[in-house]
Amino acid sequence: MTKSELISKIAQKNPNLTLKEVEKIVSVVFAEIVDALSAGHRVEFRGFGAFSVRSRAPRTAKNPKTGTQVQIGERHIVHFKTGKELHHLLNPEK
Repeated sequence: MTKSELISKIAQKNPNLTLKEVEKIVSVVFAEIVDALSAGHRVEFRGFGAFSVRSRAPRTAKNPKTGTQVQIGERHIVHFKTGKELHHLLNPEK
């Protein structure tokens, strides 16, 4: 699902809101998530999952084209862990 598809679905389910209002709400929510993650905080949505920032240690990699070794510095990545409800929806017990 893309951002525009999300905006359309929310607008359909909330006819009292205009498309511009829904677009503004979605943009503000995403901006707050980005701000929290960039500040090193964890963002959690109960039942859905949690976003957190993890560090990857520096390492030596190989350039696949030339075969030379390249140093890659420490990196920060976003990690997502599914919530219990979403996990059970994706992996129903048999």
